[in-house]
Amino acid sequence: MTQKRQYIYTLRPIPRLLKEENWTAREEEITSRHFNYLKAKLAEGKLILAGKTSGLDEKTFGIVIFEAESCEEAAEFMNGDPGVKEGIMQAELFPYDIALIR
Repeated sequence: MTQKRQYIYTLRPIPRLLKEENWTAREEEITSRHFNYLKAKLAEGKLILAGKTSGLDEKTFGIVIFEAESCEEAAEFMNGDPGVKEGIMQAELFPYDIALIR
């Protein structure tokens, strides 16, 4: 049995979406699917934590911390996220080691 590792990916909205007036019903629907995707991963026991910074500007970002058995599985997890898959969020994946947790 392969031991699971932790991974983290950061998410940033594409530049056009840094202005609220540029959001359409399409982006809102994708964001809803993104949230539901992460809720499903939480229910499956794969997601550890997900959240985003407050506000919407060039410093806005989200993080997703999860477990996977390989780098390939981690990439599939990230690339399956509707926000990434639909191109409204830019993502970057990293192996991650949780050192302390409450």
